[in-house]
Amino acid sequence: MSAYEFFTTLAMAPAPAGPDGAPGGGGPDMFIILILMFVGMYFLIIAPQRKKQKQHEKRIAALKSGDKIVTSGGLYGTVVNVKDDRLVLKLGENIKVELAKQFVAYAVDPDKEKADTSADEKK
Repeated sequence: MSAYEFFTTLAMAPAPAGPDGAPGGGGPDMFIILILMFVGMYFLIIAPQRKKQKQHEKRIAALKSGDKIVTSGGLYGTVVNVKDDRLVLKLGENIKVELAKQFVAYAVDPDKEKADTSADEKK
């Protein structure tokens, strides 16, 4: 028997009978397994992502003038003014731009920035 004939026969074989004699099997057991898989996915993927998103929204809402941030485009800037839905950033000496709050990637930690600059000065 060739491999082709073997797999063709296997594919055309009837489904095994369930415990009640009905073809197929599954039933309530399969439904419970699907529910458990969904619950597991929720706790492993969806819940941590929602928690992280809420923390990010809190940090964005807490921004004030003088905070240093990084945009999602990779630009570093200092917050000059905070409006309802956007921020005014100072990117350079005479460069100010308005940025929608949703494009703030993260706020730069001042303590970490000081440590980075002192490490650069030692080199």
